[in-house]
Amino acid sequence: MRLPTANAILVRIKRAALAFDAWVNAGLYDSGRSTGEAYERFQERMSVLSVRGWKRVVLDLTSEGVTIGAGGAILVLALAQPAFNLTSDNWLKQQDLAVTFLDRYGAEVGRRGIKHDDSLKLDEFPDVMIKALVSTEDRRFYEHWGIDPIGTLRAVVSNSRGGGNTQGGSSITQQLAKNLFLSNERTLERKINEAFLALWLETHLSKNEILKLYLDRAYMGGGTFGAVAAADYYFGKPLKDISLAEAAMLAGLFKAPTKYAPHVNLPAARARAVDVLHNMVEAGFLTEGQIQTALRNPATPVTRTRDITADYYLDWAFGQIKGLADAGKLKDRVLTVKTPLDVAIQKRADEVVQNVLRQYGDQYDVDEGAMVVMDPDGAVRAIVGGADYGESQFNRATDALRQPGSSFKPYVYAAALASGQFRPDTTVVDSPVCIGNWCPQNYGRSYSGRQPMWLAVAKSINTIPIKVSIALGKAMGISHEARAAKAGRAKIIETARAMGITNPLTDSVSLPIGSAEVTVMDQAAAYAVFANGGKRAKPYAAVEIRNSSGEIVYRHDDEKPAQVLSTQVVADMNYMLNKVVEEGTARRVQIEGLKIAGKTGTTNAYRDAWFVGYTGNYVGAVWYGNDDHTSTNKMTGGSLPGMTWHDVMETAHRGIELRTIPGLKDGGRPAAQAKADEPAGGVGQGVSGKLSRRSFEVIDGLHGLFRKAQPAQGNQAGFAPVRAAPGAGSLAEGTRPAAGFGVQ
Repeated sequence: MRLPTANAILVRIKRAALAFDAWVNAGLYDSGRSTGEAYERFQERMSVLSVRGWKRVVLDLTSEGVTIGAGGAILVLALAQPAFNLTSDNWLKQQDLAVTFLDRYGAEVGRRGIKHDDSLKLDEFPDVMIKALVSTEDRRFYEHWGIDPIGTLRAVVSNSRGGGNTQGGSSITQQLAKNLFLSNERTLERKINEAFLALWLETHLSKNEILKLYLDRAYMGGGTFGAVAAADYYFGKPLKDISLAEAAMLAGLFKAPTKYAPHVNLPAARARAVDVLHNMVEAGFLTEGQIQTALRNPATPVTRTRDITADYYLDWAFGQIKGLADAGKLKDRVLTVKTPLDVAIQKRADEVVQNVLRQYGDQYDVDEGAMVVMDPDGAVRAIVGGADYGESQFNRATDALRQPGSSFKPYVYAAALASGQFRPDTTVVDSPVCIGNWCPQNYGRSYSGRQPMWLAVAKSINTIPIKVSIALGKAMGISHEARAAKAGRAKIIETARAMGITNPLTDSVSLPIGSAEVTVMDQAAAYAVFANGGKRAKPYAAVEIRNSSGEIVYRHDDEKPAQVLSTQVVADMNYMLNKVVEEGTARRVQIEGLKIAGKTGTTNAYRDAWFVGYTGNYVGAVWYGNDDHTSTNKMTGGSLPGMTWHDVMETAHRGIELRTIPGLKDGGRPAAQAKADEPAGGVGQGVSGKLSRRSFEVIDGLHGLFRKAQPAQGNQAGFAPVRAAPGAGSLAEGTRPAAGFGVQ
């Protein structure tokens, strides 16, 4: 058999390729022709449905509308998601805790939560109260679906005309959504969430249920929540018994409880009540004749002293109790909580912050302040969350994240001491230092050269903490400077978190000089480690909790807390931070006869000013700044924060047994006790003046003598020392120390 030649094979391949190509071409041609014919048939059939003229315009607009609507629906869903995430299946049940709070001496100081079973039913509310509220706050409440565009437009038009009688644009449902789920922050995000939550509430509750919740939950001034409590507080009577004039005065409180509180500004409260009465006439609920008696005989509140309430404290404490309840530690829903709150210190702290802002706010261009005072073990004695609780219930002491500036540096130096490389007298050198293209500057843009580390702390030099972070990394065997600095910052973050900083700290080259954000509460808790000998001090609001039967269902853990810093590190830090007060940037906080340690802090552009300090008895953290993060007028940590800390603590230490700061030999002569007989603005007073504050504390602590002693625990060694790398002893060189901008 003769085999085909190579040429024959090639010819066959070419013929096969041509045949395949022809088949493909024919297939494509046939497919195209079939598709064309099918399209022509489709066009013939669709021509029957074609429209022209004005019908075509309507069809096109409708089509575009559907497209835009679909896109809008997707956008709305995306915007609504954060709001709906704030709700849960048991959102209403979470509010049914009824908590009575006692101060450290056992006196009732306030209540939080709603006791639904015992609260007034809506049909038991006086008719005039509901009419006064609806006519003033939301006349179309029963007509709209949570958001009232007509009412909002009317408010805009009315407010644009002026006249002093401004109207709000938020519906009752929107206000309830804010009260239940949101804070008072004035942000676009909050308004968007408020709108979606209002729609959500309208789909889950009836109008009467929404109205009832609003009447029960709204803040009414004077530390009261809800119309029932407000009627008792302002008029000393049940809500069911109030008159038309009293109902008008109460209705005027819903949107501006501090401005129109009758025990604060009775003329303003009565003027507001007149507006409410006229609103009731305009809404058609009453006639001019029916309101004349109320106009001629305005409501008169019962006599109330203008006591400064602990509302920010109680809000935070209630959150702590809800956390315990959510964790299943509290079975009962009606509770009595004994707190560490010291009403005298709380009152003094409120007074000082308000007076400082009133006197110096314009001079320094600052609007807000916050303060936390606690015992070294974490028992919180006082919280100031802002300038005015009635104006804004946002708690700047517990919820606001602000840059600490140089008040963060103690965590850097604590990590340095714990590494074993440094001591307070270790020579460090203030000189230029850069990580990449970032080069920190001292306040005076000068350098002070060689000096002991305690002096660098006292003068709040910026370059030294950066060099410390580099040295910590090099001690781990990392030679590359930027990588060494990053490793050092990781150790600093570890130390800060161990001491009590709970907010995640953003790692950046400027972290050692205070660029990460913290809260005032965390700062106080972390510094408490220095004040108590190195133990973790978790802030707490409940000494003990009793149920409705009076049984103790929770007691604060008495076990020894974890040791996070060694006693030697604590002693060295206390020595250096005491130098800050006696020779450095915080000399303004000195109190005669009292040893004090602490650190100032001022951030870039003077946006935040801090002083965090402590004695053997108390820890206090103070912050001043603006909610919108605008700059102040060159306010430093040694100015208003230091002044506030001094004025509060000077009063708080009167009449008590002074304790020494761990590691400081001279705890201060007992001269401060000589002031116990002086007026203390309430500090030093017991209950009803029968016993001194010190006597109550001693008596209250006697029960501890009968408890079974717990074995000591905890690692006294703290962080393990790190062997210094060769050549990592002293740091580089520089010039004069300076304090202030970004360094105090």
